[in-house]
Amino acid sequence: MAGRKLPDPEEIAPLIRGSVSLDALKGAGILPLREEEDRLVVALTSLEHFPSAQVLAASFGKEAVGELHRREDMELLLNRLYDLRGGIGDETVTAMIGIDDGDDIFREDVQSDSVDVPVIKLVNGLLREALKIRATDIHVEPCESEVLVRFRVDGVLHDRLRLPRNLQAPLTSRIKVMARMDIAERFSPQDGRIGITVGNRAVDIRVSSIPVQHGERLALRILDKGSGLLSLEELGMDAPSRETMDRLIQNPHGLLLFTGPTGSGKTTTLYAILKALARPSVNIITVEDPIEYDLGGVGQIQVNEKAGVTFPSALRSILRQDPDIIMIGEMRDYETAHIGVQASLTGHLVLSTLHTNDAISAVVRLMD
Repeated sequence: MAGRKLPDPEEIAPLIRGSVSLDALKGAGILPLREEEDRLVVALTSLEHFPSAQVLAASFGKEAVGELHRREDMELLLNRLYDLRGGIGDETVTAMIGIDDGDDIFREDVQSDSVDVPVIKLVNGLLREALKIRATDIHVEPCESEVLVRFRVDGVLHDRLRLPRNLQAPLTSRIKVMARMDIAERFSPQDGRIGITVGNRAVDIRVSSIPVQHGERLALRILDKGSGLLSLEELGMDAPSRETMDRLIQNPHGLLLFTGPTGSGKTTTLYAILKALARPSVNIITVEDPIEYDLGGVGQIQVNEKAGVTFPSALRSILRQDPDIIMIGEMRDYETAHIGVQASLTGHLVLSTLHTNDAISAVVRLMD
């Protein structure tokens, strides 16, 4: 029963066939490793899973032999098998031809091989790969004769996949269904949100659609709650910059604005500061659109314009909640900036972001 090094996923993949799925094997805590004449060697995370190994071996017409392996090693191998069987290959794209609608295929677990619908496998595979290479955005762009899928990695867009033009409808419909958007509305901009799990990781995805010349263009912003929330130590600042930052955030009042283009790390830095400042003796309240990461000990308000919760209205309410620190997700208009500045002058530490290319431009933007 003693285990040895687990084989590569390519060696195991041929043994996972018929009615046997990775989902079922993951739930049972077993994996077939190799066939030896009349025996099937099965990896186990615990001896209590040996009956499941016997059932699996019986389906092969063989006797079960168990090998004990660490749970972490088994999970790593399972994740690699899921990637190997991901759905962005030529077979999936070919199988999608002729599909016109994705209205009845809602599913949020993207690390699964229990579905056979090609468009589900394609979208799940795209999401898994984007997370694997730490992409921050996925763009689905309809062109005259094709659909272009691009990933933004380290601030730069890269072409990932080119699909036939007739696959735009099922791909777009699938993503909009997952985001709980209206798939019948194709001529107005829409926003939605997808919550998925990949193994033990919880991931949120913001989805935006706009009508363009050749169909609907989609932008998916990936918010990996497991890996995106960094500490100040992990931001990579040099020693002088870190000392300046520590000194600034310890001020009891004032306004700290973080500027830079999209994807430059403004929100990531804000969350790192809030994570460092959150303690029982301090009242921290934020107003965000959307809430990107959950922060313990921090009151977070989600902007909801349909319900009348805007940045200005939320800020007015926050000031009546006796806050010490206020975080404004973004200063988008005059009224928000005005209230934020006034709050910083009346004994509050206010943190916010501004979409400018550099710090100097922030002064001009505020004056405007």
